[in-house]
Amino acid sequence: MNGLHDMGGMDGFGPVVPERDEPIFHAEWERRAFALVLAMAPHGKWTLDGARFAREKLSPADQLNKTYYERWLEACVDLMLETGLLSRHEIETGKPDPALPRATPALTGEAVLPALMRGSSARVDADIAPRFAVGQRVRARNTHPTGHTRLPRYARGREGVVSIDHGVFILPDTNAVMAGQSPQHVYAVRFSANELWGGRGNARDCVLVDLWDEYLEPVGD
Repeated sequence: MNGLHDMGGMDGFGPVVPERDEPIFHAEWERRAFALVLAMAPHGKWTLDGARFAREKLSPADQLNKTYYERWLEACVDLMLETGLLSRHEIETGKPDPALPRATPALTGEAVLPALMRGSSARVDADIAPRFAVGQRVRARNTHPTGHTRLPRYARGREGVVSIDHGVFILPDTNAVMAGQSPQHVYAVRFSANELWGGRGNARDCVLVDLWDEYLEPVGD
């Protein structure tokens, strides 16, 4: 979807000022919010792409005014409400809702670390033919999906060259809404800075963007 989460190439937001000696967490609640988001994964109610999509759906005001972990926490609460893991009554009272079914099985503290250590990968072991070859000139499709996508706006409609075929991976667009994995090849596509930014780009610079088969079309079509 088009939104303020996809700010690449946009102007007017001021300089990025790195924080000197920035800590991983600025407050204890940030550490707990991060742990809460990770602890929800073993329930299988949403995917990593679904969690990203939930953060993307936050309002423009929230995108600009909330901190990183405030956005993580708000999106996680939204997902728990949508999937029935949490009720509005529980948020408002801080007490269990007797009318809400309990998550089964319960996720104990001892089970969290082993679940996280198992991890998961978006790579798919499937014999799927690539649509494009290394060295081939391609164009990023100029589409404006209403759902989650990993095709940034600044690259849409721009031409580049396939530099690397990473192999087959889950398509985030469908995986975000539990609509299947739609496995396909992912390529590192090289775009010149001039192609992306016009005369403002440095002719010596380029950007490599990882793009799925579905995001690309051959130049000449």
